[in-house]
Amino acid sequence: MKKLFSLLLISSFLITSAQDKTLETSVEFQENLNIEYADKDKSPLMEEDLKTFKALDFFPINDKFIVEAQFIRTKKEKVFKMKTSTSRLPEYKKYGELHFTIDGVACKLNVYQNIDLIKKPGFDDYLFLPFSDLTSGKESYIGGRYVDLRIQKGTTWKIDFNKAYNPYCAYNHKYSCPIVPLENDLTVAILAGVKKFHD
Repeated sequence: MKKLFSLLLISSFLITSAQDKTLETSVEFQENLNIEYADKDKSPLMEEDLKTFKALDFFPINDKFIVEAQFIRTKKEKVFKMKTSTSRLPEYKKYGELHFTIDGVACKLNVYQNIDLIKKPGFDDYLFLPFSDLTSGKESYIGGRYVDLRIQKGTTWKIDFNKAYNPYCAYNHKYSCPIVPLENDLTVAILAGVKKFHD
């Protein structure tokens, strides 16, 4: 029963993210994430952490990490089961590739669709962008971070890494979280978004 409750919480979190967070500014995103995490009914924090929670630790907002990426749509991709921190294997499909440059380094990230989520009304354009980078395990969570996207028009897409957030597993072991695919490990430091929760 507890496991089912955890999965329902994750689904609720994903839907909330898809609805609201792609339209917010970087500042609004971070302010609203702090409000959400301070709310005992919505927070993923463990009870003892929630008692002393004041705010998440973020890198300073930096426009350098709001990047324009060249989007390449990949077709005829097969549905696959994405590994998670538990035995759960949700179904995803690669939707496309995002190519961009940071500090002169060419980067590529695959962006995915959650097969169950895109069947829900209003979420057919929701995309999942997991990544790890040179800050992972140092300044940021060792398991990498996520950015929520929606399908954008044209072939030049915006990624705001100031909105990068930790999976719930960074705060509480009871959750089941997708593991960042190896192909989404960047060789640059993304000094933006949420930092790790515990030193």
